[in-house]
Amino acid sequence: MARIAGIDIPKNKRGVIALTYIFGIGNSRAKEILATANIDESIKVQDWTDDQIAAIREQVGTYTIEGELRSEVQLSIKRLMDIGCQRGIRHRLGLPLRGQRTKNNSRTRKGKRKTVANKKK
Repeated sequence: MARIAGIDIPKNKRGVIALTYIFGIGNSRAKEILATANIDESIKVQDWTDDQIAAIREQVGTYTIEGELRSEVQLSIKRLMDIGCQRGIRHRLGLPLRGQRTKNNSRTRKGKRKTVANKKK
């Protein structure tokens, strides 16, 4: 396994797919990294040379990824909750943020059903 940015990326996958295992690197950014490092996208990770891995590490280092990005996201959410905006309140209550209906759906966000007494009529 190649180790990039503290993450063991799988060696039996193509380079584009393997780089997406790093938090903060998606499909388009992985393609961009490989293009700037002059590496073919179809080559599997196990076939990369040490020079190619070094070039990829250098390119990946230019982006905000992994722990730094996670903490940045958490700080953004905390800021929303502190200023008391709509999205911050929804985060605090554990409800969906982006205008979805909550009467029937949103079980992922709300969790297991809690039965409320006297709902009949």
